[in-house]
Amino acid sequence: MDVMGSGDQRWCHVRKILERNGPFCHPDFEPSPDTLSFLMETCKILVIGAGGLGCELLKDLALMGFKDIHVIDMDTIELSNLNRQFLFRRKDIGMAKAEVAANFINARIPGTRVIPHFCKIQEFDESFYRQFHIVVCGLDSIVARRWINGMLISMLNYEDGVLDQTSVIPMIDGGTEGFKGNARVILPGMSACIDCTLDLFPPQVTYPLCTIANTPRLPEHCIEYVKVIQWPKENPWGVSIDGDDPNHINWIYEKAMERASQFSILGVTYRLVQGVVKNIIPAVASTNAVIAAVCATEAFKLATSCCMPLNNYMVFNDVEGIYSYTYEAERKEDCLACSQIPKSVEISGNSKLQALISHLCEDASFQMKSPGITAVVDGKSKTLYMATVASIEERTRDNLKKSLIELGLNDGDKLMVADVTTPNTIMLQLKYIQEPDVEMSVSV
Repeated sequence: MDVMGSGDQRWCHVRKILERNGPFCHPDFEPSPDTLSFLMETCKILVIGAGGLGCELLKDLALMGFKDIHVIDMDTIELSNLNRQFLFRRKDIGMAKAEVAANFINARIPGTRVIPHFCKIQEFDESFYRQFHIVVCGLDSIVARRWINGMLISMLNYEDGVLDQTSVIPMIDGGTEGFKGNARVILPGMSACIDCTLDLFPPQVTYPLCTIANTPRLPEHCIEYVKVIQWPKENPWGVSIDGDDPNHINWIYEKAMERASQFSILGVTYRLVQGVVKNIIPAVASTNAVIAAVCATEAFKLATSCCMPLNNYMVFNDVEGIYSYTYEAERKEDCLACSQIPKSVEISGNSKLQALISHLCEDASFQMKSPGITAVVDGKSKTLYMATVASIEERTRDNLKKSLIELGLNDGDKLMVADVTTPNTIMLQLKYIQEPDVEMSVSV
């Protein structure tokens, strides 16, 4: 029976919300049965990620009345996914997450059409993303978040410097780690984007090799020692570490326990081993459910205007009790992604090009992965370095050892930077800083 068939009461509450006014309604909301018709027949929504958060999102969106849903995920199902990604079963191991999740929702909720895409988000161009009314993300990758953020921003249209709001595709982003989570509503070009609050995502944690090898103090040091030193030396299966293979994780766990006992270190757990090996904090099913419910509700608000949407960032914590807080993240005037102003890079002119690239990767306001840099030198466009294309990398490798001044770059020059974190070229402006004078004193 179709979910909207007579006798089915599941949509009564949706009809009531959309056919009456209320104190929390959006100023532009007009109660009408046509709103429900738009939600169920016209509105097209894209879900990025079909993991723990993505499974919950698909279920919530389908039950709220969204019928035309696309889902993208590049991963296949692993055994370790089954404890929290509830659309999957043991028989599905090895299959594409997007396809299994879509088939499950289509079979369970009649009338819903979920279309899967088993690929990377970078494989689609602007024309694909332009067809959607709302994009909802359930990702565990900062790079992917920044890329889709950049794509939606690149699709904005401006007329005489004024944003055409019909070109705005809202993005709802959810994230979870352990018993903590967050949800945010992003209106590209209007509110704070992912890159505006990039400093909320701390750089990757690394441990000094000398510490983990000689003087470990934390359980993480013991795990990292096994991962970095013992595994390559013993190589029990003759392959690289697979963080989703329970045999690999068990081996690392046992070896880390042995090393921890040698140094009287407590706290090595199987869960911690997973987190260190995969460089993540494993999600918890209950947290995924809460954050997905918030994200799906915000999608419903944006599609119908029945209530004012979240403005614009919500954090959730149930480590000790339940706590949530909402605040408005503000746009950065010099945001890498959404501002029209080139961001300044403060560096000495005598610094090597390698130092500039390291700065772009390590600084919290950039957090790039493998930037390729082009500049206009003597009136001509010149590629200074690009690691992603082998032939260009070989020709430009020597530039890494040259200073910016030796490369012909002057204070105030603009650099065009390409990186996997964005589909667009980023414009940066050099700002040379004065190197401090170092006075040498000699004692006799």
